[in-house]
Amino acid sequence: MSLFSGKKKEKNKTCAAVLVAAGSARRMEGIDKVMADLGGEPMILRTARAFEENPLITEIVIVTREDLLEPVRKLTDHAELTKLTAIVAGGKTRTESVLNGLNAAGKRTQLAAIHDAARPLVSQQVITDAVNRAAITGAAAPAVPVKDTIKQADKNAVVITTPDREELFAVQTPQVFDMDFIRAALFQAVQDGWKLTDDCSAAERLGMKVHLTAGSEENLKVTTPLDLRLAELIWKERQ
Repeated sequence: MSLFSGKKKEKNKTCAAVLVAAGSARRMEGIDKVMADLGGEPMILRTARAFEENPLITEIVIVTREDLLEPVRKLTDHAELTKLTAIVAGGKTRTESVLNGLNAAGKRTQLAAIHDAARPLVSQQVITDAVNRAAITGAAAPAVPVKDTIKQADKNAVVITTPDREELFAVQTPQVFDMDFIRAALFQAVQDGWKLTDDCSAAERLGMKVHLTAGSEENLKVTTPLDLRLAELIWKERQ
């Protein structure tokens, strides 16, 4: 676990949480996961409250689909989210959506914590560790060691190689970066036509070393109806 250790904490850096909820939810079998109920409240609010409660987060920006702008605004109007500063529409790709969120954050904000809104069970410790580490290094993300043996295969599903599991980690969010750097890195990715599945990839392309912090098995991403049922069980257990 030496990978996950942080020596010092740099205080007083402003950090905007950019919650990305602009996906189409194709694998949810007709359930709109952004608005799906989790413990009596829509998932988007559960996620936003996690960042509202963290003292290192100074503002929250929600990025959602055009058709959900008004419903999300109505939800947040009565949710007492004091750190929420903007709700903006996403772009054609995830990278464009994140850029829209970053551009809506305060001009003097120093760090950006980019988080999948479909990870409503993120803990305060996971948020805090990633933000503190990024304040020192410029880029950090929570991760957990993979438990399964991973196979790399070709287009015919024939195994090419078996990577060493000890060197593999499943990366989660929030992924936290120096604000100016990640905005430039994502803009460059869009210009180059790169399709990215996470924001660390944009940083890595420009030579930034991303430091891993301790993630959590409970910080799951709700992608399928089964994920939603698991999230409900974890939420009930926490209560």
